[in-house]
Amino acid sequence: QVQLVESGGGLVQPGGSLRLSCAASGSIFSINAMGWYRQAPGKQRELVAINISGGAKTYADSVKGRFTISRDNAKNTVYLQMNSLKPEDTAVYYCMSTVRTIGVTGYKNYWGQGTQVTVSS
Repeated sequence: QVQLVESGGGLVQPGGSLRLSCAASGSIFSINAMGWYRQAPGKQRELVAINISGGAKTYADSVKGRFTISRDNAKNTVYLQMNSLKPEDTAVYYCMSTVRTIGVTGYKNYWGQGTQVTVSS
């Protein structure tokens, strides 16, 4: 019904930058939230940043001032600009979108397949 395709992960040195993208497609009627979560080895998945329809944005304390989430509603795409990356940012990053599909009432969370971000010298 809904597919989320992520791109932009990779290997970067500490202090470097990466930009993640996530495009939603399928039987989309409307999208409420779009955001990013991450999961490091041996740790639980955690919220990184989320953009709610209407403009509200929330960031994890650990990324405030370094990461910026943005959204292109016309393209059903969310971006995560990551600056001043640290080794502790290393994780698989997952896109999440809260979507109402055509012909269905209510919203459901959909997830991307994940993209690896590795911060290492």
